Amino acid sequence: MIIASITDGALKMKAVELDRTDLLILAELQHSGRLTNAELAERVHLSASACLRRVQRLERDGVIAGYRAEVDADRLGLGLQAFVRVQLADHGGPAIEAFSCFVNQWDEVIACHALTGDMDYLLHIAVQDLEHFSRFLLDRLLNQAGVDDVNSSFVLRTVKPFRGLPLPAAGQGTP
Repeated sequence: MIIASITDGALKMKAVELDRTDLLILAELQHSGRLTNAELAERVHLSASACLRRVQRLERDGVIAGYRAEVDADRLGLGLQAFVRVQLADHGGPAIEAFSCFVNQWDEVIACHALTGDMDYLLHIAVQDLEHFSRFLLDRLLNQAGVDDVNSSFVLRTVKPFRGLPLPAAGQGTP
């Protein structure tokens, strides 16, 4: 049995018990989210009704946070990806809130992480080309967000794409 902690908003923690079958369900859905319930049930050796109940519990408990299609950026004309480390000029609450609001409005930012260390944020950017990146950097990021410093790195190729979260082995506690 594995105990995973899940944040319910930012207010309280809720412990969720995950057994071997829950972990199998999660692994299968991370690998192929379009499985029918019947296909999933067969793969994890459950009846369709028992499988559906487990999936619904995992969704209700927030372990399964949502479903989405994996889209090919190149096919959309988004041929350039970059990681941009950002340092803010001001670390007060209003400045951080303003930056968060800006980042959430920019379609080019596909992920944003607050960091420890010498930079405050790491942005994952997807744009058409270098000109699009330049416009984003100069017109949006540097111009509107109270940014003190940026450092950009361009993706040359993706060696290992995101394929889902690592799941603990059944019978082991979470670290």
